[in-house]
Amino acid sequence: MENKITVTIDGREAEALPGQTILDVAKAQGIFIPTLCYLDCTTKVGACRVCCVEVEGARSLVASCCMPINPGMIIKTDTKKVRNAQRMIVELLWASGDHNCLTCEKNGACELQNLVYWLEIEKPRFRIDSPGYETETNNSMISRDLNKCILCGRCVRACNEIQVNEVLDFMERGSRAKVGPAFDADYINSQCYFCGECVEACPVGAITFKQARFKGRPWDLKKVKTTCTYCGVGCQIDLNIHDGKIIKVTGNRDSREPNNGSLCVKGRFGLDFVSNPDRLKTPLIRKKKGGELEEATWDEAIAFIAKKFKDIKAKHGSDALAGLASARCTNEENYLFQKFMRAVIGTNNVDHCARL
Repeated sequence: MENKITVTIDGREAEALPGQTILDVAKAQGIFIPTLCYLDCTTKVGACRVCCVEVEGARSLVASCCMPINPGMIIKTDTKKVRNAQRMIVELLWASGDHNCLTCEKNGACELQNLVYWLEIEKPRFRIDSPGYETETNNSMISRDLNKCILCGRCVRACNEIQVNEVLDFMERGSRAKVGPAFDADYINSQCYFCGECVEACPVGAITFKQARFKGRPWDLKKVKTTCTYCGVGCQIDLNIHDGKIIKVTGNRDSREPNNGSLCVKGRFGLDFVSNPDRLKTPLIRKKKGGELEEATWDEAIAFIAKKFKDIKAKHGSDALAGLASARCTNEENYLFQKFMRAVIGTNNVDHCARL
């Protein structure tokens, strides 16, 4: 077992393991240190400096998300010097973009907004100048408004280190610096897989769910944990529901296994079929050859299918029938379906739409 290190944080002694950061120790002790660029399970970059703290003997404030602990280290997270620095950083970030909370989809769940309130900042002391970027809305899943981007780099690390798609990176320099795909392309014209990991990672309203626009504020949404049905991995997801409809899907990060909060394009954006007005609610049967499809009861539909199956099997054999399972059903339902095809019908002609 590794030798534990003893440090003092806000006047209390704490034990930690070698390699842990000041932020790790603070979290374990229940001490809140604000962060913006920090993203769990990715490289610690210390870009925003909002997590700055005082360390006795250090020449300046240090970024707690990057600073490894040392034996005997004395740390202060709540001093006038620390708070003044944090206020300055947050004010600069606020003033560097167009953060209109009234119309922003992230209102109520924005980490910058929360820090402005937590630090009791009435208004920034600097003039707010919008960078003037056009909002990207030319795809059906993700909206990008770089006027709200704070250049924390969380989307870059989520894309490159968690999903390993390597689509996003920084470009330009100075006041024109921004994040995006190669050659400043839109998402739809890039190599983006639309997994939506960047949407989950973004702490502000720069990258948001286009499908959820004007559908419900964060405080109105009810989260229901469930299992994604699109494949057999069993990813844990949260259905964000408002007025009985799924507004958006987010990864459940409380359940580490098996997906650690990450999702694919189907799991995150492929749930709008649930409340689609074209979805059938009753079985339809074409009772006369060449006739129109007519509504029927479930008993009628099942009896009709059973008769047709029996007739085909008797005339042409079991292998004249085949079954196509659906990723929109549960694993248990798909298991029963293939069991029915193999054990009852007597054929191995079973496939699944995931192969498409």
